[in-house]
Amino acid sequence: MRPVCSYTDYFVICTGQNPRQTKAIYDEVRERLKADERMIPHRVNGAEQATWIVVDYLDVVLHVFTPEARGYYRLEELWGDVPSVELAAVR
Repeated sequence: MRPVCSYTDYFVICTGQNPRQTKAIYDEVRERLKADERMIPHRVNGAEQATWIVVDYLDVVLHVFTPEARGYYRLEELWGDVPSVELAAVR
C-alpha cells in the first residue's frame, strides 16, 4: 500500500460467509497475534455489526467482510493500482 497510501503498508482483505463468521475470523486473528506476536490492534471498528470489521495494526489493516459488504465496498477496485497477492485459505 505504501506507494499510494501513507498510513499503512498492507491491507489484508477476507470474507466470512455471515456476520457470525466474520466476527469469528476477527476474534481468531486478534487472539493469535496477541499470543504469538504480542500485538494488539490500535483501533477496531465494526465488530458489533460484523458486516465489515476494520482492524488497524498500523503497518497492516485487516478488513473482514460479509459477501454483501465486500461486494458493495469493492476495496480491490478502489485500490486497484496497488499490487495484490491472493492467498489460499488455511485449514
